[in-house]
Amino acid sequence: MAEPTDVSTSLWNEDVGPSDYSEANDRYNQAVFEQYRLCVEMADRVSARRNLTNTFFLSLNSAVVAVVAAVLGERTFTGAVLPPAAGLVILLAQCAAWFVMVRSYRQLNTAKYAVVGAFEQKLPAYAYSRAEWKALGEGRDWRRYLPLTHVEQWVPVTFAVAYVLGFCALVT
Repeated sequence: MAEPTDVSTSLWNEDVGPSDYSEANDRYNQAVFEQYRLCVEMADRVSARRNLTNTFFLSLNSAVVAVVAAVLGERTFTGAVLPPAAGLVILLAQCAAWFVMVRSYRQLNTAKYAVVGAFEQKLPAYAYSRAEWKALGEGRDWRRYLPLTHVEQWVPVTFAVAYVLGFCALVT
């Protein structure tokens, strides 16, 4: 873990102090904070939607594999590749869509957290944009912190490779 002093030096915004929070600035500061809070909440919702997407595609892939396995049963398809090829195409299309969606959610969250960081320039602390990132080692050491979206992008690729290998084993 990061030393507390490491985080605290990244946390506080020296450009914003008590004088910026006078009664005269109260409505403006409330509006800034409310927008900031909304941006953080929306970024969290994107992460939740990403998790639901992963669950959906995992379930869908499992269901298609189960159906293909049930249809194929114990039969071998030497010379007749159309039935298993149809299942393979469906599974690979799902994997491609899954990969693109995870990547899109990653890009969307990157933009949302850039906006959160810009809002924090008006706040007394850089809780998300600097301090938390510093506490996580700024992503330099995968043993300390490995962003989930990096791992998530490999899951549909791994499934796709497994499907191609399974198809090759089935038809040869």
